Parts: sequence; structure tokens; C-alpha cells
Amino acid sequence: MVNDTDVLIVGAGPTGLTLGIDLARRGVSARIVERENGLFPGSRGKGLQPRTLEIFDDLGVYDAIRAAGGTYPAGMIWRDGERVGKHRMSDPVGADEDSPYTEPRMIPQWRTQRILLERLEELGGKVAFGRKVTGLTQDEEGVTARLASGDAVRARYAVAADGGRSTVRRAVGVAMTGEQIDPGPTLVADVRITGLDRDNWHIFPPRDGGDGGGAGGDILAICPLAGTEDFQLIARFSHGTEVDLSLDGIRRVVAARSHLAPDDVTEVRWASDFRPRAALADRFRAGRVFLAGDAAHVHSPAGGQGLNTSVQDAHNLGWKLGAVLRDGAVTSLLDTYEEERRPIAAQMLSLSTSVHRGETGRGAATRQLGLGYPASSLSRETRTAPGPLRAGDRAPDATVDGVRLFDAFRGPHWTLLALGVPAPGTEAPLRVVRGPAHGSYGTGLLLVRPDGYVGWAGDTAAGLPEYLTRFGPRRPPA
Repeated sequence: MVNDTDVLIVGAGPTGLTLGIDLARRGVSARIVERENGLFPGSRGKGLQPRTLEIFDDLGVYDAIRAAGGTYPAGMIWRDGERVGKHRMSDPVGADEDSPYTEPRMIPQWRTQRILLERLEELGGKVAFGRKVTGLTQDEEGVTARLASGDAVRARYAVAADGGRSTVRRAVGVAMTGEQIDPGPTLVADVRITGLDRDNWHIFPPRDGGDGGGAGGDILAICPLAGTEDFQLIARFSHGTEVDLSLDGIRRVVAARSHLAPDDVTEVRWASDFRPRAALADRFRAGRVFLAGDAAHVHSPAGGQGLNTSVQDAHNLGWKLGAVLRDGAVTSLLDTYEEERRPIAAQMLSLSTSVHRGETGRGAATRQLGLGYPASSLSRETRTAPGPLRAGDRAPDATVDGVRLFDAFRGPHWTLLALGVPAPGTEAPLRVVRGPAHGSYGTGLLLVRPDGYVGWAGDTAAGLPEYLTRFGPRRPPA
């Protein structure tokens, strides 16, 4: 059977679009199918963490993201119509050369996805909307996805990026293990509202004795969405409450829990309710099918970890698929996707659950800059006296002999840093940066992967050719 495409991506959320962009710039043919007739319309994943901003810089969308979003406002506590306190929504982190993006960026998910789609289309990719996958089978040569239209798509590999209720995950028999974090439902809605300033995240704590609206006295939070005229409204309810998503229903909640009048809510642009849970797929790979994003891990929205972890799944998987399909790397490289990403997803699930329960603040850990793969089979540290940075760590920004490293890393290539030692000759198509030993990197040869992590490090080039033969580029992309 002839394959229609190299990679079938099921789902056009942030995960699928990020992967589509990464594959497109590598010359890998990919088809993205999305069951809905358009992009997700709501704000739900509104926070982009610094590590995700670094990825978006690499993918060429950071400037658009920055222009469309803004910083997080301070929290303003209200009681009985009076402002009674103000606090930061996250712990401050000082800027340094290693990390140019230190603060989360607020941008509604719908706008992030539009920017990603525009970038995908710039690179020649597209999304087939209204194409629902109903089943999937695979064999030794590829996968066949059946569509509700009666058509089928044949691909060498498939990626399930179709959300927490993933049809593809179920089709390949992968279970999810998890827990319900909060038994009560949570309402999230994008609204137009008057009577509140746009300089603060407005928080209305529970009132004693309930709220009169069947909400059990739970909290209401109303956050101005940067770059828009909308506010995101979040309301938690007690177990058993039926959430009314209509304009009148949301007006009642706002009036019951705050000093605002019902008519101050002038429009509901999008609304949804859900029960926060944490769940992790038992596997991230089943044969020629990979799970990414919410299809692989479902988070509480607290702390802004779900979308960000999903984008990093795609960034990790994209270069590996490209290496196998275009650069001649060994197919076992694809096994390292689950090896590297599943432990990270488990760690981030624990973190987001802890933030949801108020046990952990929104600090350095939520920014995801400290994540890495030191235990990965791809991480080879051969230096006798490694410096502050080791194989498997995120490669930080720096300036080496007048070259900004993030500028050198940007793109789908590998980068070899020769710091305080001679750069060896190599037939592999690498970008080489030479300079003296650096405080953040130490001394030696460091091979930086396309996703911005150090793959191999050595005092000399001994072992580097073998590493490149197995995992790195051996010829320029087609």
C-alpha cells in the first residue's frame, strides 16, 4: 500500500500545529487532520512559560506571540465590593544572560493557535478541518486512519494530538492512569464585562454561608486577557452542581459571587465546564503511533503546565521523526521520545496538581527552564571534568566570541560548540561555534540537539563521529 504522507497528525491544537511546523521546516511531508471545522475558540491555555517561548523563538513565531500577548497582571482581592489586598500571581525571577525569557507570557489559546497556523501555512503546510478520525490500524510499513467521511489516510507514522479523549489512543489500546483532582466542576468562559479594570486579575473569595446560586461559596476569578477586549472567567463549584453555560447562567454566578450586577456581563464569547483531573498515558508509543499533548497527559490548568508540556512533546518528537525520515538516523532514535518525555510529563503532572491544591507556588519550577534529559540514552557525557553544564541539560543562551547562541541554535540543525578546544572536522552538516571556555558551559566540545539540549559532550572529538552516525544528521535535509 502506498503511503499518502510521511506523518499523519491527528489534531490541530498547539501540539499538532507545533509538530506540523517543525516537520515542515525539515522537509517532512505531514498531513494534519482536525475533527472540528475550525481552530479551538477559547482562551483555556492562556499562559506560555519561558521554555515554551524559547521553542517559539526557534520556530519563528516568538515576535508574533509577543506582539499579540502581554504580561500577567497582579492579583486583586475583593470583598464586599472593596479592594482588600493585592499580590503577585507568580514568584519573580531575575533576568540573566542564560534565560532571555524569565516571565510567563499571557495570550489566549485561540490566538496562539492562529499564530501557529499562520506559520505552518507560511512553510507550505495546512490543516484539513472537519476530518474526524474514527479508527486506526497499523502494520510493519505504516498506519491507516479511517475517517468519518469514508476516506482513509495512509502514513508511515501517526501522532495522536487529539486531546484527552483521544480516539487514536483508544484505537491503539493505550490506557491512561490518573485521578480526579477536584470532584466539583469548574467553569471557564471568555466574556465581555464592564465595571472592572484591566490592570488586575480580579479574585473574589468565597462568601460565608454560600453564594445563593448553588455554587457552594466557591471562588470566582476574572482575568483580563492580554491583547483582547475579553476577560477569562473561572468559577469553581461544589460537587453535584449543574453548570449553566448560558449568558444568564454566567450572569447569575457573577452577581452572586461579586459586587457586579448581572448586566455588567455583556457577552459570552466561549464557555466550557470540566472537572480537573491528572492522568498519564501508560505508553507514549504504540508501534508506529506516538501520543503527544493531552492525548498523553491531562493536567489541571493550575500553574499553566499542560499546553507548555504539550508544545515540548512536539518539539522533542519533531526532530527525531525528521532525523529518521530525512537524515538517515537509526529508527531506534524514535524510542527515545517516550524515554525522555513520559518522565517529564509525570513530573509536570505532579507539579500542576500541587499548584492546584495550593501546596506549591508559581515559581521557577513552573517556568520549565530546569527540565532536561540527563538520564536519557541520547545523553553522552565523556568529559573527565564536566563543567556546570552536562549532557542532557538545556543549552542556555550566552554570547560566545560575539555570537549569541540562541541565534546560532535557531533552526532545524545541530550545533557544535568548541569552547577552549579546537573544533574537529566533520562531514555532518553542523553549525559550528568556536570560542573560549564559557562560564555557563565550561570547556570542551558540546553537541547541541535541534531541540536545544546538549546531546554529547567531550574533551576531544573521540566518540563524536559514532554519535552522529547513530543519532545526528548525515546529510542535509532533502
